[in-house]
Amino acid sequence: MSELKPLTITALTKYIKRKFDVDPHLQDVWLKGEISNFKQHSRGHMYFTLKDEHARMSAVMFSSQNKNLPFTPENGMKVLARGEVSVYEGSGNYQLYIRDMQPDGVGSLHLAYEQLKNKLEGEGLFDPRIKKPLPLYPNLVGVVTSPTGAAVRDIMTTIKRRYPVAQIILIPALVQGDRAPASIVSGIKKAKDINADVLIIGRGGGSIEELWGFNDEKVARAIYESTLPIISAVGHETDFTIADFVADMRAPTPTAAAELAVPNLTEVLERISQRKIRLTRAISSHITAKKTRLERTEKSYAFRYPTKLLEQKEQQLDLLLDRLHKESKRIAMRKEEKFSYIKRRLLTHHPYARLKEADRERERLTRLLQKDITTVLNAKKMLLSSQMAKLNALSPLKIMERGYSLVYNEEEKLVKSTKGVAKGETVTLRLKDGSIDCLVEDIRSGENE
Repeated sequence: MSELKPLTITALTKYIKRKFDVDPHLQDVWLKGEISNFKQHSRGHMYFTLKDEHARMSAVMFSSQNKNLPFTPENGMKVLARGEVSVYEGSGNYQLYIRDMQPDGVGSLHLAYEQLKNKLEGEGLFDPRIKKPLPLYPNLVGVVTSPTGAAVRDIMTTIKRRYPVAQIILIPALVQGDRAPASIVSGIKKAKDINADVLIIGRGGGSIEELWGFNDEKVARAIYESTLPIISAVGHETDFTIADFVADMRAPTPTAAAELAVPNLTEVLERISQRKIRLTRAISSHITAKKTRLERTEKSYAFRYPTKLLEQKEQQLDLLLDRLHKESKRIAMRKEEKFSYIKRRLLTHHPYARLKEADRERERLTRLLQKDITTVLNAKKMLLSSQMAKLNALSPLKIMERGYSLVYNEEEKLVKSTKGVAKGETVTLRLKDGSIDCLVEDIRSGENE
C-alpha cells in the first residue's frame, strides 16, 4: 500500500477557491433574497446573510461599492444583489461579494427607468432648447389627472384662488395601473381638441410602482409631440419621472403646478394699477410739456405780429430772387464761355482740317519720293553703262572677233594644252559665228614644232 500524502486545509481551500474564481457562471450573478444579521463595520464595509425559504449564504459589500447606495439596508429587507461568488480562505466559507444592490420590486423598474431615460435623452426629448414657454395669462387650463385624487382638488383650489378668471377643464384619466399610460395619452390629445392654453398632468405621491404610468414611453412621446405647453406634477418634490424630463416645465407638487400655470390675479391687478398710475403720470407730463410749448409758440413774434413777419418774408423773397437771377446769369455766362472753348477745340481737331493737312503732307512726300527715285535711277544707269563697258572689254567674244577660237574635247571641256587631247580624238572649234568639228591627226608641242 502506497504512502498517503494528505492535503492541508489551506491547500484544499485554495484549490476550491481557484475553482470558484475561474467559473464564469459565478463571476456575475444576480441573487434575490432577504437580509439578515446585517452589520456595518466602522470602516464602512457591510456584512450580512442573504436567505430565502430554503437556504442562506454569507455576503459582503465593501465601502468602495456601497458608498453610493441610494438606500440603507436593513434586516428583513428583500433585495436584488449583484456580484461574484468566491471562497473566503480564512473560514473556508463561500460568500457573495456584492458590487450593486437594489431593493427587490424596485430594481427591475429602476433598470427599465434608467434605460428609457437614456434612450429618450439620446433622442433629444429632454433638450431644454425645445421647451415651450408657458402663457402669461391663460384663459383655459386643462388638467389630466384622476378626478377622485387629492391632486385635482389642490390644483383647482389653487387656480381658483390665484386666478379665478381662468376656466378649468378636468380631463379624467387613470394615473395608476396597466391602463394608466393609454389613459394619460388620450387625455393629452383631448386637451388639444378643447384648445387649452396650458395643460397640467400629474397625480399625488406614491411608490415607484404607483407612479410608473408616467414613466411610460408612449406618455413621454405624447408630451414631446404636444403643441400645448405641459406642466408635469407627479408625486412629491423628491419624485422624478420620465414625464418630468420631457415636459416643458416640472413642478414639485400639483399645487406648485397650479401656481406655475396661472398668475396671481391680485398681483396682476396690482401691477396694472401701478402701470396705470405711471401711464397717467406720463400722459399728464406729456400734455403739460405740449401746453408749455403751445403757450411759448403763441407768445412768439410770428403770432403776435403776423403782418410784419409777412413783410419781412416778402423782402427776404425779393433778395433771394435777385440773388437767384444774378446767379443764373453768372452760370449761363460760364456755360457759354465753356461752350465756345470746346467749340474752338473741336474745330481745331475737326477731321476735315486734319484731312487737308494730311493731303498737303502727302503731296510734299510724293514730290520728294519722285525726286529721290529719279536721282537713284540716273545713278544706277551710269553705273550700268560703266560695268557693261568693262564687261565688253573682258568678253571672249571680243577676242574671238579678232580671229581667235576655243577648243573643246569630246567631254565638252575647254582644251587649254596639247595634253588635253589625244590623237584620233574629235574636238570642236568654236568661232565667233559658229563651231567646227575636227579630227586630231597629229599633236605638236613647243614653239618650233
